[in-house]
Amino acid sequence: MRLSTPDLDAAFEACRRETAEWAKTFYLGTLLLPTEKRRAIWAIYVWCRRTDELMDSEEAQSRSVQELSDRLDQWEHKTRALFRGEVRDDLDAVMVDTLERFPQGIQPYLDMIEGQRMDLTWTRYPCFEDLKLYCYRVAGTVGLMTQGVMGVDDAYTSAPWSDRPDTSDAAIALGIANQLTNILRDIGEDRGRGRIYLPQEDLDYFGYSEDDLLAGKLNQSWKDLMAFQLQRARDWFDRSEAGVRWLSRDARWPVWTSLRLYRGILDVIERQEYDVFNARAYVGKFDKFLDLPRSFVLAQSR
Repeated sequence: MRLSTPDLDAAFEACRRETAEWAKTFYLGTLLLPTEKRRAIWAIYVWCRRTDELMDSEEAQSRSVQELSDRLDQWEHKTRALFRGEVRDDLDAVMVDTLERFPQGIQPYLDMIEGQRMDLTWTRYPCFEDLKLYCYRVAGTVGLMTQGVMGVDDAYTSAPWSDRPDTSDAAIALGIANQLTNILRDIGEDRGRGRIYLPQEDLDYFGYSEDDLLAGKLNQSWKDLMAFQLQRARDWFDRSEAGVRWLSRDARWPVWTSLRLYRGILDVIERQEYDVFNARAYVGKFDKFLDLPRSFVLAQSR
């Protein structure tokens, strides 16, 4: 099944609307990309969202572990078919179009599905190494999925002796930074689902108990714990910056914008005195638009 051009355009438009609704900060960055690239990013975003919904949608909360596991198995089978060029629905169609325009391997997609499988059995993370693996699988993979769409600046590849820069480590670092930010922003929501993503070793070190977290206790131990978590996330954002300079000229501005705006959520959490139990941290529209020229200036240098 192949969609006609008008139908394919409509399918991409549906991806655009979904990205705009559910990922406002991310969506703003995509608008700075050329049309072909932004459409590809919207398609990849929706595929990732569908994968996430298998475990985290309201409907999924009522399903048994076995039912959720079966769903993930079916999704993996469908994904493998997608990479063979098989099209069964509109999302398959936009993804096949994206993969044809920006070829890439299947492994990051399979790794993301493995990340969802972790949510079947992992509700606590003993140490940061465990959490880092989870963050790679559910978000670092997004960096790998999208780096081929962003492309590398011709200045680094035009000479016959040039070695093509590998942006993979930076792409993974940005995904991990984003996921750590999500985790810190959503602590209050996740505790309602019985999930605590903050490493148990960190809770112990700062003398803040699981019962304290479930009760939403705001004390000095919590503030110290959160200050440590925010710095860790910022360190991962710093790691990712090294790779932005290698990106193609038309991708550097949107990536800088997305990076800086998402990192801005950490600043909001700090200003709210780490109260993620009673208020959701987000960057307001005015601050988003205020940052655009700053990110543009950064994007002009390699």
